[in-house]
Amino acid sequence: MSNAGCSSVLPAPCRQAGHRAPLPLPAAPQFVARFRPNRRLRVTCASAAGHVSRIPPTEAHRVRSLAGSRHRPPPLTRIRSGTPRCAYVEKMLVAETASLLDVHRKDREARIRKQLRKVELPPSPYDTAWVAMVPLRGSPHTPCFPQCVEWILQNQHENGSWDINDFGSSANKNVLLSTLACVLALEKWNLGQEHIRKGLHFIGRHFSLVMDEEIAAPTGFNMIFPGMLSLAIGAGLQFPVRQTDIDGILHQWEMELKRSVDGKTLAGQKSYGREAYMAYVSEGLGNLLDWNEVMKFQRKNGSVFNSPSTTTAALVHNYDDKALDYLNMVVSKFGDAVPTVYPLNMHCKLSMVDSLEKIGISRHFSSEIEGILDMAYSFWLQRDEEIMMDVATCAMAFRLLRMNRYDVSSDELSHLAEASNFHNSLQGYLSDTKSVLELYKASKVCVSEHELILDNIGNWSGSLLSEKLCSEGVQGLPILEVEYALKFPFYTTLERLDHKRNIEHFDARGSHILKTECLPYGINQELLALAVEDFTFSQSIYQDELLHLDRWVKENRLDQLQFARQKLTYCYLSAAATIFPPELSDARISWAKNGVLTTVVDDFFDVGGSKEELENLIALVEKWDEHHKDDFCSEQVRIVFCALYTTVNQLGSIASAVQNRDVKNHLIEIWLHLLRSMMTEAEWQRSQYVPTMEEYMTNGVVSFALGPIVLPALYCVGEKLLGSAVKNQEYSELFRLMSTCGRLLNDSQGFEREGSEGKLNSVSLLVLHSGGSMSVEAAKNAIQKSIVASRRDLLRLVLKEGTVVPRACKELFWKMCKILHLFYFRTDGFSSPKEMASAVNAVINEPLKLPS
Repeated sequence: MSNAGCSSVLPAPCRQAGHRAPLPLPAAPQFVARFRPNRRLRVTCASAAGHVSRIPPTEAHRVRSLAGSRHRPPPLTRIRSGTPRCAYVEKMLVAETASLLDVHRKDREARIRKQLRKVELPPSPYDTAWVAMVPLRGSPHTPCFPQCVEWILQNQHENGSWDINDFGSSANKNVLLSTLACVLALEKWNLGQEHIRKGLHFIGRHFSLVMDEEIAAPTGFNMIFPGMLSLAIGAGLQFPVRQTDIDGILHQWEMELKRSVDGKTLAGQKSYGREAYMAYVSEGLGNLLDWNEVMKFQRKNGSVFNSPSTTTAALVHNYDDKALDYLNMVVSKFGDAVPTVYPLNMHCKLSMVDSLEKIGISRHFSSEIEGILDMAYSFWLQRDEEIMMDVATCAMAFRLLRMNRYDVSSDELSHLAEASNFHNSLQGYLSDTKSVLELYKASKVCVSEHELILDNIGNWSGSLLSEKLCSEGVQGLPILEVEYALKFPFYTTLERLDHKRNIEHFDARGSHILKTECLPYGINQELLALAVEDFTFSQSIYQDELLHLDRWVKENRLDQLQFARQKLTYCYLSAAATIFPPELSDARISWAKNGVLTTVVDDFFDVGGSKEELENLIALVEKWDEHHKDDFCSEQVRIVFCALYTTVNQLGSIASAVQNRDVKNHLIEIWLHLLRSMMTEAEWQRSQYVPTMEEYMTNGVVSFALGPIVLPALYCVGEKLLGSAVKNQEYSELFRLMSTCGRLLNDSQGFEREGSEGKLNSVSLLVLHSGGSMSVEAAKNAIQKSIVASRRDLLRLVLKEGTVVPRACKELFWKMCKILHLFYFRTDGFSSPKEMASAVNAVINEPLKLPS
């Protein structure tokens, strides 16, 4: 008996001598041990193998003694003793730096956790001023909330303004509005004459901003500011402004009032949206309004629109116990200064969860996010006003809850199924782009063909966003965000690619403009800093892993196969861009290696191998450990099989260790299943056999070669995948739906190319079997409907709770589905040499490009 033909130890892929014997299960490569979950920050010399240092660039400004630049890591040559640099001292420097950075990271995470648990709403000088104007009942010359008056007296800036802003903006429309409100409050109680004088002069110096349409304005500014200006003039206040300028503003206000107060549409019917808007800005209209009509918008908590300023105006003009109770509650909760809206708790928390997911750091706060979503789900079931009364919050809650496996029905969005209903809302009247965008994104999270509500919302919101981009542009929201959402539906995006884009365009200011600007106490800066650190550290690992994979390709001589496409970077991109957490190195390596091997095998069956070679390869895999050194009919077969044999054994060893059971045989079965299905297609091609559509798809979901890529990786994502789960129908259905999407996407994009090569696919088979009644275009449309149905069914199964396949494993099927949609979105990206090049560089090589 002689030795088997393949070694289990890299780099020598094949042995030529010895006696036949089953080969031992190979040990996991040493590389994998370097990327365990407890791996900490690692710093290397910038010159080593062309790598950059692993110190996160965002920490440079925090450790000035160790770093000289925001985008350059700290050097390791600080010792100038005249003696050669000592490796031990260098290690100490690295360890101290890493320890310091780790402390900063933990402090930052703690601050974010605190905000996630309890939203800290900043005070609003504008709303505080209005609350300060409420008189004590029965005593019109005494303030009901003197603590708010005192806050105004204590918080005027040197320049005469009132503003809560850490970004150094000296004047804008928000500051002018707040300053005017504070001046009015002090004038009402005949207090702070010097404060009033300084406030009036600040307004006078910057009065030109009021008329400047190019400057962003808070909601309702053009109604509220002129109304308050008129009120101030009526109180005898003198503004150091030309009378013609004041007259011009008041004239425009009067014209706007003529258009708006009656609340009529062109059809002569009342518009709820316009009525709601007039009530929302009512503090600027005073006695011009019917305050009984305004009170129609009072909420269960006693407020009007959850706005302290609007509620105050309503209370002053039309006393209401519930409104006073609301203001008492807000002042009791926040002390001497109130926020611009309350409650805003759920909106803020959901927005933070959305931001954490968008920039790729949500996994660090899983327990806090679960608590927020549990609360949101409870509110959803109760149809609580805090979620349901705001379009953007309702749509965002639906999307986040559904994508995080909560059972929410799209029926709760039925009131927005038609565009007319949205236009008749407050957000619709305000033409609020953010609300439309949130509805559009929510509409894409469809898991059933019967969710016509989502289809309708998607149709009208998508059209409206497109119109906005083409005509007036987008106000109050980055145009890029709207363009990106329209161009790339969420099922065509890769997480890490999205994370990078979102980090680079992240609004660190993070303000939420309502009647006044609401700044979340700098939490967005914390989110951005953590995301930059996380992404930068991940990139260093991706680069190391790609170098390892490159060595693996060469050691297994795969680069010597002339027939094989070299798709290592694409295969690794699909792994790094989706299985992105640093600790999931085993899963990424398994995914990428098997992706390369499936490409090689596919090309071998497609163009590289003869019938004899293909049969030889299958026979060798069937023998596996029993193969012999003389069993190879060609050097090509030797290279392909030895790469398969060595790699599957190694990955099987790793997976078995994670699962605490031997899963190697299952990995071999997956490969054997693929090779046999590829052989079937090869035989069809040689014999010119035309399969039925059912035959083609049954075989095609296997021959598309996702099995060896996805299924072994399931064992390496940290969940126990039982043998019973692997044999369950759910596991098979997840694989079938994912592979169906891939097979049909490939066929649709590759129809012309494969047709020119004399190959059949689903498009051509539909045309052939129709007997000439179906055109190619009609066939492609039918295929597209099948893709949509399969994708929808897959998402429903992935999001379903209480199933036998663990959540982390199910997510890999969806991740691959997204990869396929991106690769075949507009062309055959996998076969196009330049299609994915920019994506590869963005995720793996190019550093973040942050604004200075």
